[in-house]
Amino acid sequence: MQVADNTVVQFNYTLKNEDGMVLDTNVGNTPLAYLHGHNSMMEGIEKALTGKEEGDSFSITLTPEEGYGERKDDMIQRVPVKHLQGAKKWKAGMMATVHTEQGVRQVVVAKVGKFMADVDMNHPLAGLTLNFDLEVVSVRAATEEELAHGHAHGEGGHQH
Repeated sequence: MQVADNTVVQFNYTLKNEDGMVLDTNVGNTPLAYLHGHNSMMEGIEKALTGKEEGDSFSITLTPEEGYGERKDDMIQRVPVKHLQGAKKWKAGMMATVHTEQGVRQVVVAKVGKFMADVDMNHPLAGLTLNFDLEVVSVRAATEEELAHGHAHGEGGHQH
């Protein structure tokens, strides 16, 4: 079966920066699962997986526009330190999570004072060209429940 809209795709990935340094991988862990064609995967990856089959392995390069977007200088915001989650003591460069009107967001601490911190709301990989090694582990038709919920269920997918 080929990857197409309304299929559940399980895949392994290794993400590298332009210098070839591994930034993230799920190889050796549970394959990632998603419902193809339902905006639940990075557009560049979904486009590259379209038409592939179980067992296919390949590499792709995504520009910032195809990945996490360009860095935006106006994404620095000042927030109370008490709203940062993930550590007890904060230093510049540390990752934190904050609750926003759009839900929980991962941020990078740019500057921290006693009560307030400047945080970078850009995705940590924004502005970077990303290289992915991808391996399609399985492709199957989505269930009616998955289509109704808009996401993959089971191993590597959403757990209810």
